Amino acid sequence: MTTSPLLTLFLPIALGIIMLGLGLSLTLADFARVVRYPKPVLIGLVCQILLLPLACFLITLGFGLEAALAVGMMLLAASPGGTTANLYSHLAHGDVALNITLTAVNSVIAILTMPLVVNLSLAYFMDAEQAIPLQFGKVVQVFVIVLGPVAIGMLIRRLLPGVAAALSKPVKILSALLLAVIIGIAVSKDWQTFVTYAPVVGAAALSFNLVSLAVGYWAPRLLKLSRPQSIAIGMEIGIHNGTLAIALALSPSLLNNQTMAIPAAIYGVLMFFTAGIFGWWVSRGVKSAAATEVAA
Repeated sequence: MTTSPLLTLFLPIALGIIMLGLGLSLTLADFARVVRYPKPVLIGLVCQILLLPLACFLITLGFGLEAALAVGMMLLAASPGGTTANLYSHLAHGDVALNITLTAVNSVIAILTMPLVVNLSLAYFMDAEQAIPLQFGKVVQVFVIVLGPVAIGMLIRRLLPGVAAALSKPVKILSALLLAVIIGIAVSKDWQTFVTYAPVVGAAALSFNLVSLAVGYWAPRLLKLSRPQSIAIGMEIGIHNGTLAIALALSPSLLNNQTMAIPAAIYGVLMFFTAGIFGWWVSRGVKSAAATEVAA
């Protein structure tokens, strides 16, 4: 399996820019919020870390995916929420502060959970000679590279708020462009597999996305969280960091498997549409509730 030196250089840089954008939106108060409001954060993390991998595993078995694609689905399920969730939550009148806190905390916890989920998936779906374990030490190195830009972004926001404000929009636009490029790379690297399995992988990825949104919204509602908090968790759970999943799959020092990147690439396209429809649907409830309160 060949790996382009350009790709080896591009993926870390692209991830760094995307995570820098996340850092520009974070403050230390976002982490402190876990102590002040533990219940919604705990519910969101339980949904993300426990329920979603289980749901993804059952969906993967149900669709009978080929081994590498099945591991790619589980890699996606283990990935933390993406920064795009914050934007969608804002548009849907969700609790954006909760979104930011969940993204920050889950990105750190993923250092432990991603190797565990992926290695269990490799052991279950792939033969011993096919499976290349995702070594914890290497994953820590990746997250240092990824979370380093987050820390830099937070530092810029704290010391130079004007610069952070000026950088915020351009970095968001660049992040969206880089995501599109990364998805294109993932598809082109294993085009034949993509063409062959796109319908079934697309159906599996769509099912997982819809289940993620449903679990993320209705589990908090059943546990008596407010609608804005439930919307925030729904978006956080339903919009995974597909860029990170693709990077881990393609990285020559980690999984180095183009096929494993395909589920995240397809998911990365689908989630924009499903999250938009979901946001429109749940935001109607927020507006109706607000109108009722005004009338009362």
